[in-house]
Amino acid sequence: MEKMTISVIVPVYNLENQLSRCLDSILAQTYRALEVIVVDDGSRDGSRAVLEDYARRDDRVKPIFKENGGVISARLRGVAEATGEWVGFVDGDDEIEPDMYGWLLENARKYGADVSHCGYQMVFSDGRVHYFHNSGRIREQDPDTAIRDLLEGTLVEPGLCNKLYRRELFRDLQLPTDIRINEDLLMNYYLFKAAKHAIFEDRCPYHYIIREGSASRSRLNEHRLYDPIRVKELILQDCAEALRPDAERALVNTCIYTYCGTVFDSSELSNRAAKDLRRTMAAHRGVLSALPKRTRLLGELILRTPRIFRLLYPVYVQRFQKSKYD
Repeated sequence: MEKMTISVIVPVYNLENQLSRCLDSILAQTYRALEVIVVDDGSRDGSRAVLEDYARRDDRVKPIFKENGGVISARLRGVAEATGEWVGFVDGDDEIEPDMYGWLLENARKYGADVSHCGYQMVFSDGRVHYFHNSGRIREQDPDTAIRDLLEGTLVEPGLCNKLYRRELFRDLQLPTDIRINEDLLMNYYLFKAAKHAIFEDRCPYHYIIREGSASRSRLNEHRLYDPIRVKELILQDCAEALRPDAERALVNTCIYTYCGTVFDSSELSNRAAKDLRRTMAAHRGVLSALPKRTRLLGELILRTPRIFRLLYPVYVQRFQKSKYD
């Protein structure tokens, strides 16, 4: 087999019915020098059989089977097995357009970048598509600029799957494996911190498929309530002094919108999380003035009049805030 330039890592858990579409889109890439490392993270359905069939038909597919340990452990296992100069990730229920990796690699070489990334499109089961953001904008980033963009989350999406990384960036990477939500932002923080230069072009060849029951759309649980806060706290603790204001704003912003979610859930877990979120917000109250007006107002109401907020916020959402992502 020829030396592969790009190692594409696909974590899989119980995706028997989605995996073929994903693998077909990767194997159809116009850039052919790929190895496709599919890490089955203890699936209990027929994912293994699908994966073994693909491995028989295309020797670029390298299957790995492990006990369930979560998506971080699956991705890191894939990185450990990778031989390419570059590493990309695709979730096992998504798909990519045929030119994505060739184009990302071309940009990386053209701009001398350690990370090359792009936008993505959110694809719904009813045929709707939302682009993030498909402006065509090109942005070169040093490490501080890239991390600020990730924390702000308006232009640059903090996921892993619309990016191509030089493999050496993973050399000293260590992450907690028990984080299930926002784990991609945490990994990106360390990877962009290690990168000397990154290039972002706002095209959208990655298709994020909205699927009922996925981790990001499940009901409130311990991970959804606490993981995003833990990720922001880890970044705040680690980041350079120049980035602390950005990291602190990101932490408080996440606390505010996570708290808003608890309003619609009366479980003991949700009520406990709401108290914890208010304590964290109070400890960083000084950054409220630096948040956008609407977010700042929400934060002040949560801190000053939490009972009134919990009564009025559902009415506000019902009347004025229908999500276009539902």
